[in-house]
Amino acid sequence: MQLWKQNSIKFLSAQTISLFGSSIVQFAIIWQITLQSKSGVMMSVATICGYVPQMLISMFAGVLADRFSRRNLIMWSDGIIAFSTWIVAMAFLTGYQEMWMLYVVLLIRSAGSGIQMPAVNALLPQLVPQEHLLQINSIYSVINSLMMFLSPIISGLLLTLMPLEIAFFLDVITALIGNGIMLLVRVDSQKLNANKKKTMQMMKEGWQYIRHHDMLSKLLLFIFFVMVFISPAAFMTPLLVARNFHGTVYALSISEMMFALGAVVGGVLMSIWGHRQRHITMLLYSTFVYGAFMLVLGMAVNFAVYLGANFLIGICMPCFQTSYQTYLQEHVESFLQGRVFGAVQIINACALPLGTVVFGPLADYIALKWIFCVCALTVMLCVIFFVSYIHRISDKHPRY
Repeated sequence: MQLWKQNSIKFLSAQTISLFGSSIVQFAIIWQITLQSKSGVMMSVATICGYVPQMLISMFAGVLADRFSRRNLIMWSDGIIAFSTWIVAMAFLTGYQEMWMLYVVLLIRSAGSGIQMPAVNALLPQLVPQEHLLQINSIYSVINSLMMFLSPIISGLLLTLMPLEIAFFLDVITALIGNGIMLLVRVDSQKLNANKKKTMQMMKEGWQYIRHHDMLSKLLLFIFFVMVFISPAAFMTPLLVARNFHGTVYALSISEMMFALGAVVGGVLMSIWGHRQRHITMLLYSTFVYGAFMLVLGMAVNFAVYLGANFLIGICMPCFQTSYQTYLQEHVESFLQGRVFGAVQIINACALPLGTVVFGPLADYIALKWIFCVCALTVMLCVIFFVSYIHRISDKHPRY
């Protein structure tokens, strides 16, 4: 078997095992806060703890990913997350079960993810030949979607069978196994960045590269606006189900599972057929279709129609994410990829919460269907504007 295939199998296996434990414990923490506090304010604080550290640390993490071993960064961040979880588990076992500890561990887990994700995205091009990047990214997307589908179910089952602190140890065990497998991944040391410039100078160079690279800056701006306006579909579907379809726990669960199932299907389709399309073309098609089905989501008067639209939106999501991730991996110089993916992580950590902050309060005064419809049309309008930009530069960059 070729070396890159061996490395890919080891890498994906390590990430699957680690992500499995991490996702289950993440749900367990959120549900513990929900059940213990029964407070919307506390849930908002938990959301902030889950996003703000990622946003603050991502560009600095991008510099780390361009300066040091990306494999080691992934392992260290996984280890720190597991260690923080272990400390909380031990405290809970001794009877010290204060809620503030859950918020602290959410902050640490978010910061660890902020370090890990730019390193993961930048490491893949070191392991995988360019012509196979889309396929591996798609498989990784399927793994993430499967975890999103299975984790709430398994987490709920574990919490009914055992105390929270016992469930915490699952994250520690899976992190140890995942890191053990990552040690077996062979990374070409010649492709590691040996840049000894100061961190702030490297961060500045990253932003300058993005600003002066016209296609890249427009692409990231496009992703930001799309992420802001799809935030109702990402965060407010439970409210839509509750208001429009007399939502029950069963209905809310089915809604989330249909989206996750669609994301699994979308990732599989991308791994099989995605390479036949240009990445930017696939990005634009999937974004436009996402907007169209988001429109259906908002206007649906039948729960079955709503579920169908949510499933199809799920299919679009990995097509959207995998397309731009692979494009960046192929077109950004290796020694800058950590910083560019750090910027992408900032967009992800900022845009969706920003959209929620804007559209969430509006939902108390405006019918949700109109918020969904306006946001859906805006997403499709963003595609039209980006297409017009692509046409203007197509003579200089025919591959677009």
